[in-house]
Amino acid sequence: MPEHQELRRRLGRIAWLLDSSIPLPGVRFRIGIDAILGLIPGLGDLLGVLLSSYIVREAARVGAPPSVLMRMAWNVAIEGVVGMIPFFGDVFDAAWKANQRNFALLETHLDDPRRARRSSRLFVGLLMLALGVFFVLVGAGGYFILRAVVHAF
Repeated sequence: MPEHQELRRRLGRIAWLLDSSIPLPGVRFRIGIDAILGLIPGLGDLLGVLLSSYIVREAARVGAPPSVLMRMAWNVAIEGVVGMIPFFGDVFDAAWKANQRNFALLETHLDDPRRARRSSRLFVGLLMLALGVFFVLVGAGGYFILRAVVHAF
């Protein structure tokens, strides 16, 4: 579809600008404006997440299913949360490239919606399982810590 070709061109350019538009001298690695913004304490990471959210919004506008959108939101959330850690977060942000990941997910959705939906549902299911196990472990750990503290007195 012609509107999808324009969307691909525009979002591909945005993803490249945010994630890979600046070559680093002496190495075969590129960073984008998002990584530079991340160097501004607090505000830079927030601005990066807002810019990254544009690709997710456009995917929702063209009908990407909730599982694909959730996977895209996860990529942005990981980039935003880890990006808040001084230095390590900036390095992670430059390597994670959430915008290019999300653009690839959108392209997969536009080319083969069933495949994109199936792989994203699997990802979301595994993510929910991992979160469930995490909360059970945190709850059990909290129980045993509280029990030890109560028995200590």
